[in-house]
Amino acid sequence: MDKYIGKRLQGRYEIEELIGVGGMAFVYKAKDTIEERPVAVKILKDEFLTNEEFTRRFKNESKAIAIMSHPNIVKVYDVNFGERQQYIVMEYIDGITLKEYIDQQRISWKEAVHFTVQILRALQHAHDKGIVHRDIKPQNIMLLADGTIKVTDFGIAHFSHNTMRTGLGDRAIGSVHYISPEQARGGLTDEKADLYSVGIMMYEMLTGKLPFEADNAVSVAIMQLQSQAKKPTALNPDIPEGLEEITLKAMQKDPEHRYQSAAEMLKDINDFKQNPGIRFEYKYFVDDTPTRYVDVITSLRAGDNKPTPKEEEEEKPSVPLIPILIGVVAAIAIIAIIVLWQTGVFSKIFLGGAIDDGESITVPQFIGYMYDDDWDKLKPFAGYVELEYQFSDEPEGKVIDQNYPSGKSIKLNDNHKLVLTISKGAETIEVPDTIKVGSTNKSQCERMITGVGLTVKFEELSSETIREGYVIKTFPAPGEKCSVTKAVIVYISTGPNMQQEEFVPNTVGAPLQDAIDAFTDAGFKVDMEKGVVYVNNSDYAAGIVVEQTPEGDKKAKRDTQVILKVSSGFKDVTASFDLGDLAGYVDIKLTANGKTNVLANQQASTLASPYQVTFSETVANYTIEIVVTQSGTDTVLAHIICDADATTGLAGNYQSQIEPLPDNPDVEDEPSLDDILGGLW
Repeated sequence: MDKYIGKRLQGRYEIEELIGVGGMAFVYKAKDTIEERPVAVKILKDEFLTNEEFTRRFKNESKAIAIMSHPNIVKVYDVNFGERQQYIVMEYIDGITLKEYIDQQRISWKEAVHFTVQILRALQHAHDKGIVHRDIKPQNIMLLADGTIKVTDFGIAHFSHNTMRTGLGDRAIGSVHYISPEQARGGLTDEKADLYSVGIMMYEMLTGKLPFEADNAVSVAIMQLQSQAKKPTALNPDIPEGLEEITLKAMQKDPEHRYQSAAEMLKDINDFKQNPGIRFEYKYFVDDTPTRYVDVITSLRAGDNKPTPKEEEEEKPSVPLIPILIGVVAAIAIIAIIVLWQTGVFSKIFLGGAIDDGESITVPQFIGYMYDDDWDKLKPFAGYVELEYQFSDEPEGKVIDQNYPSGKSIKLNDNHKLVLTISKGAETIEVPDTIKVGSTNKSQCERMITGVGLTVKFEELSSETIREGYVIKTFPAPGEKCSVTKAVIVYISTGPNMQQEEFVPNTVGAPLQDAIDAFTDAGFKVDMEKGVVYVNNSDYAAGIVVEQTPEGDKKAKRDTQVILKVSSGFKDVTASFDLGDLAGYVDIKLTANGKTNVLANQQASTLASPYQVTFSETVANYTIEIVVTQSGTDTVLAHIICDADATTGLAGNYQSQIEPLPDNPDVEDEPSLDDILGGLW
């Protein structure tokens, strides 16, 4: 039984199942019990908790992803770097890897373009943030059911403003089938290394094959450095020529011959999409005697992996490059020795001597040295070096300034010393531990953070459990230290996600308060002023919901306006009046409880007889007054008054005032009440 499954990390992340195993970490699907959403939790393996290299890479991944925000890059929600457990909480991607998709079926060139555009957009965002991925491969690309791409696994990424030659342990870091030549030889890496890997992936998607394959990793690495891949159209003649040109340009061995940025490559792809028949006419330099790199390859050969006999045969007729390289290196070394000898530094540095008092030297370039790691280079000057320390964005221990510029000739003595400024790293201040999740609001949090000298950046997140306007979490967490050059990121609750769809409860027949509670529990809001309407109804008692919007047992967005029609406990009252021989145009007005409505304005002969009136009032008893006037005049033709009983739905106790009809001047007596009223209900 896996020791994590069923456990809850930080009292919040409930581990459900193992979904992946990498070289240094396990990946689990988990439930965020606060946000009520699935997440992926990447947990560093126990055996690497004390390994500085692996913990550095693990932290590097979280830092890299945390500063990025792009729809094609997996999101980081939370991190934990404790002594006994280290993990990263990320967006859960419900999909498969691009590698799995490639292996399952033949990909059309249109699909390949669709995927590549998304990958390049993600890389452009990362590169703009100064991050080089260094391990772009289809195994690190997730594909969702709707065709969306997510770039993952920034574990060996690094920041391009610190671009440097990789250390011995990292020289060939990355996946050998997709690695750039400069990575394979342990050289400088920048954004163009990622673009080479994209080119390899395009080749694989378009042809269904990798450009370089062999029996072992060493042989593949050699091919990355030396061999030219077959043209994609040789394997798949259906590939448009323009798309082949884009692929081959991205795969150029020399970084200067590749695309110089993701944006530049995207431009060519967009031009191709608008005109699939386009030809870019790129011309590539082909070296019939490719360079034989020996750095990483030599070290790999020292192990168990051996090149195939075929590869050894191919190497025999090649130009004897190693003697040439030895000669070049020797020449450079001789020149360097002459220069150092002339400056008087050679014997001090290479023979271990110390600088003599008053000796004239040419100041070396110290900026960029790591004081501890490069001590051997500084040691000859030890008696004439003073150190100053200051906060900076550079790594702790790095030389960031020197009082004399490199190349300047000076005499070192007690009055003329080399002053080196050493970085203390970024100044850090502890995030106030008085910030409490769920109980500290936005304005309080801002005062606390700025009050200790830090800056704050607010981000909004929906939350099912934390009130709107209150803190969900901070990064770094309260009690942890934050660089003064960076802002504390504070996530503020916007309340529940009102755009999320939920099942609507069916509350018809339920008491009003029960209905309100049901809608609230389901995530909807009921406006008591606008959302509750009382109506007369013969079938339900007072206070019972008789109709609802939205309809029950169906899904609706949480921000949908809820309307509950509630029984008033009364019935509609209907009365019928015979208005006799009214002629001409008449106006009929109804007044009940002080509210007047025009019921009709038309030719009297067109009115139905008897004339029926139905009306609703949410009170038990009220008076109805109907006045019939000649249209356009104040002449009252009929004035009828009766009482209404909404508990029974009856109208009665009629009183009337009848005026002589204008089209019948011979009428001398008023008609009786029975002549006027009929069909009493």
